[in-house]
Amino acid sequence: MLSALTLSGPAQAEAALTPPSGQVTLDVQTVNGSGCPAGTASATMLSDNTGFKISYSQYLAEDGGSTDPTDFRKNCQVNLLVHIPQGFTFAIARADYWGKMHLESGATALERANYYFQGSSDNNYVDHAFTGPYDGTWRSTDITEVADLVWAPCGVTRSLNINTELRVAAGTSTKRSYISMRASDGEVYTIVQFQWKQC
Repeated sequence: MLSALTLSGPAQAEAALTPPSGQVTLDVQTVNGSGCPAGTASATMLSDNTGFKISYSQYLAEDGGSTDPTDFRKNCQVNLLVHIPQGFTFAIARADYWGKMHLESGATALERANYYFQGSSDNNYVDHAFTGPYDGTWRSTDITEVADLVWAPCGVTRSLNINTELRVAAGTSTKRSYISMRASDGEVYTIVQFQWKQC
């Protein structure tokens, strides 16, 4: 699991190895959670092998007004197998999240994420908090310092878990507030970027 993640700022992985030229593919093992019912989330590699994108179509948490009391918190866990060329390994260096948000005055929202390899004891998480009033797009970025990168074991295929959570509290407001992972162009997504090295 990643540690020492910070909010926004330039990528710290300055000495990144060029991604392998061989094919890198993803197998989505499972997708679970109230924020990503079956068929509403997918993962695809970026064409330059620098990472992957997770797209969502129903990932939204809401509270206040006439919303369902159970909708204030939504979560999604995506379990992937990343198939990489022999002689390389990777770590998660950065993750960017985009979305839309409407918070009434007195309302708050939270985006939480963590990442870990199968069998890893590291399972820390990173929170990004928001306070109303706010209406528009939001973005959060998790960056890992080079010294804190957690590498996939060389020569062993281990699944990678990406857990995210969206949460809203109406607070003193009686009107509806929400947060979603929906970008300004209408697409819902997360970009996860790799750091590469040779084994």
